[in-house]
Amino acid sequence: MKRILFRIVLILSFLFFPLFGMFVEQVDASVLKGGRGKVKEKNIKLPSPKTIGRMSLEEAIVKRHSVRSFSKKELSLDEISQLLWATYGQRDVDSVTGASKTVPSAGALYPMEIYLVSPNGVFHYFPSNHSLKEISDKDLRSSLSRAALRQEAIAQAAVDFVITCVYDKICWKYGERGMRYAHIEAGHIAQNIHLQAVCLGLGSAPIGAFDDTAVQKTLYLPKDNIPLYIIPVGHPR
Repeated sequence: MKRILFRIVLILSFLFFPLFGMFVEQVDASVLKGGRGKVKEKNIKLPSPKTIGRMSLEEAIVKRHSVRSFSKKELSLDEISQLLWATYGQRDVDSVTGASKTVPSAGALYPMEIYLVSPNGVFHYFPSNHSLKEISDKDLRSSLSRAALRQEAIAQAAVDFVITCVYDKICWKYGERGMRYAHIEAGHIAQNIHLQAVCLGLGSAPIGAFDDTAVQKTLYLPKDNIPLYIIPVGHPR
């Protein structure tokens, strides 16, 4: 009798185990997708930036002006790479100050985080290896525009750069004064973006009017990443 029962259990296990396996796979897939509709995050290694250009600094300064109307032409990966490097990229470490990025930072603490909002999704920039990590695979430019008083330049631009600050990274050393230093640093970053855009034949505009909390929620930003600046960049219309 025991042998008969054992055989029945064995047969049933062979019949139903594949179905159980399919159920497990479906559950795992749904867990991996999470709340943002994607299975796996993308990590994009960017092309190496150029350190010699065709336009002088003086010419870039003369030609820089705010552009708020853009064509539908997308940016190349090389252009995005160059803009991100100018924004907050790595360079040779200064042996005296310890500074290692394309902008100065109080105490070389670098409290900023840079995000790229594009038709292909939202990405977090990592200067240490010049790469992007995907946060969302959705085109959130229109949503970001709504969080910024519906400014159309943000929705039209090929990409939007969002500069955020983690104040704890600098205020632990400088106290409340650290906030001023962070805002100064944001200005350095913005100017680099504007001038690099000119050198690439692109347009840009500085935008500071937006709802901080709405921007954070729209882009899935950590709570300690406080948005300070939005800069749309694209081909002028």
